[in-house]
Amino acid sequence: MKKYILIIALLFSALCLNVFAQTKQYPFEVSKTGKGKQALIFIPGFASSGAVWDETKAVFEKDYTCYTLTMAGFAGVKPQPNPSFENWKNEIANYIKNNKIEKPILIGHSMGGGLALAIAADYPDLIGKIVIVDALPCLAALSDPSFKSKENNDCSAMVTQMTAMNETQFYDMQKQMMPRLLADTSKLEMVVDWSVKSDRVTFAQMYCDFFNVDLREKIAAIKCPSLILLESYFINLKPAIEGQYKNLKTANFQYATKGMHFIMYDDKDWYLGQLNNFLKS
Repeated sequence: MKKYILIIALLFSALCLNVFAQTKQYPFEVSKTGKGKQALIFIPGFASSGAVWDETKAVFEKDYTCYTLTMAGFAGVKPQPNPSFENWKNEIANYIKNNKIEKPILIGHSMGGGLALAIAADYPDLIGKIVIVDALPCLAALSDPSFKSKENNDCSAMVTQMTAMNETQFYDMQKQMMPRLLADTSKLEMVVDWSVKSDRVTFAQMYCDFFNVDLREKIAAIKCPSLILLESYFINLKPAIEGQYKNLKTANFQYATKGMHFIMYDDKDWYLGQLNNFLKS
């Protein structure tokens, strides 16, 4: 009798573990496409949809398995409570481990690039390569070189300010800001729409949280090859940009020939060429 009870208990435990694995709530949605031994994990930038990678995936998914994330609370994806850069970083790493994705290549834009840097630094044996698309280890330090991140960063004022805006005010703010980040006018309305569809609390919390992130020391732990693709204007700030990356010994810096922050749209052919060469190297 004891033997049967033990078997039933073991089967129940296995069932529970299987159900947990299938229902675990990550702070992002995942779209899996393509077939290939090598996995690419695409992490979009602040308030962006995973659709920002659609044109990139169309080129690479015939040879690679692509996992495209959209973070919870962004671009219409259901928000989760208490979003944070640290939690998102750890949960992307957990997704890789739980799904047994072998040495994936992380491709991150903007805040997604920051997440890719942080994952490769904190989990150096988990990642095969990283591609950083127009992101810095410390965004705040670009305007304030003496910046020091706060240990207990209070984002409540930012949340109050953002949630107080009505939909028209918020839309107008995004409409004014986006042409500073994106030269391709055919994509402007779509990118603005992603912001407008984002949960306002998540938007404010993550903007504030990410602006407090400083990875300049931490990136010394990164072991994997690293391609850093930067917008064309940053060539004028080369000493400051590459100074932020001085501890990343594997960095390969490339500056776009035209366009702005959304390099995958504004300098598409150059960007795809750089990506292709790096993935095959």
